[in-house]
Amino acid sequence: MKKFYLRIAVALLSIAALGITSKAQAVDQLVVTVPFQFVVDGTTFPAGTYRVHRLSDINPSGGLVLSSYENRAIAVVLPIDIESARVNKPELTFETAGDQHVLSQVQTADHVFNIPISKSNNTALLANNAKSSYGSPGGK
Repeated sequence: MKKFYLRIAVALLSIAALGITSKAQAVDQLVVTVPFQFVVDGTTFPAGTYRVHRLSDINPSGGLVLSSYENRAIAVVLPIDIESARVNKPELTFETAGDQHVLSQVQTADHVFNIPISKSNNTALLANNAKSSYGSPGGK
């Protein structure tokens, strides 16, 4: 069990050393590099640079578009909850179970979008209950 925690700690330190970049260019828009494959709404996406933006400029609850030109990947996600951001800290938050990372939250400069987790992923996540966030603390 201690080896498992050591592996997680080493992985997180390695990811931090990669110098992940994130920036917001408009309202509720950011670009982030994710150094591992991850799951969104039951679909697995490869590691890479992703752009996150709102589906509608008028309605923040209209959904988010997650896209990667380099990976030819795109997802439209309907958040289950939206809050005003209390701090300007754009980032993606992942729930972790074993080696699987599931996107659970997107925070932009203006809003925090809570993303639904599928039932199959939720069971595994409840057993582990680990979280990790990726973004730029100084991003705007």
